[in-house]
Amino acid sequence: MTNTLVALAGLALLGAVFFSLRYAWWRTGVDYRHPRILMYHMVRERLPGGRFNKLRVAPGEFERQLKWLRDNGWRFAFLSELDGRPLEPKTVVLTFDDGYRDNYTAAHPLLKKYGAKATLFLVVDRFDRDWSTTKKAHHDSGELMREPKLSDAEVREMLDSGAWELGAHTLTHALLPGLDDEAKRHEVVDARTELERTFDTTVSSFAYPFGIFGDDDVAVVASSGYRHAVTTDAGINTDLNTAALRLERVKVSGKEGRLCFSIRLRTGRRGVFD
Repeated sequence: MTNTLVALAGLALLGAVFFSLRYAWWRTGVDYRHPRILMYHMVRERLPGGRFNKLRVAPGEFERQLKWLRDNGWRFAFLSELDGRPLEPKTVVLTFDDGYRDNYTAAHPLLKKYGAKATLFLVVDRFDRDWSTTKKAHHDSGELMREPKLSDAEVREMLDSGAWELGAHTLTHALLPGLDDEAKRHEVVDARTELERTFDTTVSSFAYPFGIFGDDDVAVVASSGYRHAVTTDAGINTDLNTAALRLERVKVSGKEGRLCFSIRLRTGRRGVFD
């Protein structure tokens, strides 16, 4: 009996350690005066065996997140509102990368239902492109390429609703550090020009494709007139002025539930190794 109790105690201890490492519940929260920038890609059900299911948040889960935010006193804002004006505590910015059609079919109705709004980082040339291979050549299944993308008409309807604003995500979802200076500027500058011309709107924010960038890329973004740029680095910035072109975001994973979501909103990360 003694050996059994020792074994059970050991298993309980290992479970507690695993839970603490996975969820880092003990981590100090970031003051709610600092806005949270949430990172989404798709709002759709996961694919069986899909490589990119972390990017797919089920519509039901997305609705639960919006309701939780609303019911817990969070205020929805566009990224462009982080421009130095005083912010209310519990300000949250929803951002969507790339331009998947489910942003219109699934996310858009839910944003309107809950009085929320979001910033869409749209790839200009987004059709029939397998940009996942740009980062890793062996990611050549075409999984992301086959995902339906937003049409220009759908983007216009989203913008006209007042629930969305537009940000740039390069022309082709380019890996910026792999480009020469001329190509880099073409991707960053012309993306903004094309989006503003096509949708008759102001584009003041940028998202680094893949979250991969260097100091040269930040310099190009700054010289192109963008006021804000977001990364894929997990966290919550406490100095928006200093970090304006390297903003961290709270990752929202399609493989996590409400516990992880609430932990990420509190601390910016889920676990020790996030």
